[in-house]
Amino acid sequence: MEQTTKRHSGNLFKIRWMLVLYDFLIYAVVILFSLVLYRYHELYTEDGLQWLQVLWHFLLGVGICLLSRFFFRVYGQIWRYGGVQSYIRLMLADLISLFVFFFIQRFVPGIGALGFVSVTLITFANTLMCLAFRMLYRLTYKRLNRNTKFGRLVVWIINVFGRANWSVTENDPVNKIRIALVGAGRVGTGLAEELLNNPNSSYQPMCFVDIDIEKLGREIFGIVVIPDDENTPYILKDYDVQEVVFALPSSTSSDDRKALYKRYKDAGFKIKVYDYPTMQTTGKGRRTIRDFDIEELLFRKELEVINESTINYYTNKVVLITGGGGSIGSELARQIAKMEPKQLIILDVYENGAYDLQQELKMLYGDSLNLAIEILSICNKNALERVFKQYRPNIVIMAAAHKHVPLMEHNIIEAVENNVFGTLNTVLLAEKYEVDRVHLVSTDKAVNPTNVMGATKRICEMIVFSHAKVKQHTTFSATRFGNVLGSAGSVIPLFKKQIANGGPVTLTDKRIIRYFMTIPEASQLVLHSATIAKNGELMVLDMGQPIKIYDLAVTIIRLSGLEPDRDIEIRETGLRPGEKLYEELLIKNEKLTKTNNKQIFIEKDKPISLEELEAIINNLSKARDTGDEQLMKKAIKEAVPTYTNGDKVKEKEEK
Repeated sequence: MEQTTKRHSGNLFKIRWMLVLYDFLIYAVVILFSLVLYRYHELYTEDGLQWLQVLWHFLLGVGICLLSRFFFRVYGQIWRYGGVQSYIRLMLADLISLFVFFFIQRFVPGIGALGFVSVTLITFANTLMCLAFRMLYRLTYKRLNRNTKFGRLVVWIINVFGRANWSVTENDPVNKIRIALVGAGRVGTGLAEELLNNPNSSYQPMCFVDIDIEKLGREIFGIVVIPDDENTPYILKDYDVQEVVFALPSSTSSDDRKALYKRYKDAGFKIKVYDYPTMQTTGKGRRTIRDFDIEELLFRKELEVINESTINYYTNKVVLITGGGGSIGSELARQIAKMEPKQLIILDVYENGAYDLQQELKMLYGDSLNLAIEILSICNKNALERVFKQYRPNIVIMAAAHKHVPLMEHNIIEAVENNVFGTLNTVLLAEKYEVDRVHLVSTDKAVNPTNVMGATKRICEMIVFSHAKVKQHTTFSATRFGNVLGSAGSVIPLFKKQIANGGPVTLTDKRIIRYFMTIPEASQLVLHSATIAKNGELMVLDMGQPIKIYDLAVTIIRLSGLEPDRDIEIRETGLRPGEKLYEELLIKNEKLTKTNNKQIFIEKDKPISLEELEAIINNLSKARDTGDEQLMKKAIKEAVPTYTNGDKVKEKEEK
């Protein structure tokens, strides 16, 4: 190991001094050529220069130039990867040396002082030649990565005379994945340059694909730009392209992305993207070449609703998240952690999820984040009160709930116990300990509910807005949204597991459509809504266009490199109790009020009185105590008149 380190240091030392030697020779050519002209020309000196004076000027000039470059660490850079800043550093060093050389040579007796114009011309010519040499070096290095005949010739010359030990075989495109870059803009060219500069890269860019007429037929880094049209897939096969990498700007429309994906996927190419991870919210990091994330099947630009005012709202606040270890709760925690809260409390009954989140946030923020983890159920009011009393939260976000529709149809009493009574406990304690804001995470299934889960969430909304009527310190609000892609128990993880097991992929009905958003979108919506919602306001989201679940299944199967109904069967199982073919639209009536965010609307929910709420709670409590689920269903129906029995809905949909 020690010998390797010494050999590596020696190579760096040699390469640096070889570059100094090259610069010395360049300066020698420039200054000697210039001063020899001055030797026989009297334009800048009265008697011309003597040979000894020429030698003095050469030694003085090259010495000052090299010292200036050493001072600015010009020779400490790796020029094959050098950017604009490297060239600016070289020019700045030479500019300083110009003035130093001009003034010093005027005070050296008998040297034959040159005029400022002469010194400037000499310095300019030297800088220009050094820059040209370095640019040629970079260009040659990049061309070597493409394994051209010119590159092989230059390698041979450099290895013979310069002993730089450059090798072409390690950069042979035969050993790399040949890719086409869709997008010849800033993103695509940046990726191409990175790949060409990295001899250890696994990818070899063969061509760009773009629609910009100004770029078509031209070359960028020696890589040709071809047009994007119906014939492009056939042209790519001529270039022996194996994979297509999308390097598109974020402004590219969802329709354009979908059209590009379909074109190249249908042509048989494996498609990747050069982008940030879709689900990464704890820091953008850097772009990477990666496979499509499932969330990108939406083919729409993710909503960005977090702004400076939202961030300021959570900064230096004590924030409690119930259900903080779940899919939505954990993402809420990640988002809030970036906003520098005074303290973040994660409360969950499921210890594994809370533990994983704790470790993740500790790795990211260390001691800079004041994080507390509490393992308990919101149904345990005494334990929950201990948390409120100890931490005195400013903001409470209620994300704790049982959410799986089929399971709650068979566990009705537990659904009411956790969702309804757990929410009530949280609301009452928030009032008692004067929490500033309580915000409920609700669901579109609470709209005209056809299942127990949706009905219990509707009762949760009723609890929140009933207490919002009471004049007190706490502000109550809620956010209602649709299905979340990638959350625990959602359809996409299920499809992926079924495909991994060889199928079949099961869905209840091929006609089913749903509205979707990603976990980051849903979490940002909740956080932003809580900052703009007034007391008693229900915030809803424009979910955009619905997605057919059958189409989603087909796309996921094809993303896995398989063909639907040939490699993987798609099987219908029939609607489950409480399941609808078509979800209720959240944004569909004139009662909604627009906000400054065009995706967020306000629904004025007519709250019930505390007396009415108390009667509902008493009724549910009596049904719970009996343990009779049919009696509980009846109590739910009385509490939520719009609730329709799931079995009846199934019969209606099947007709």
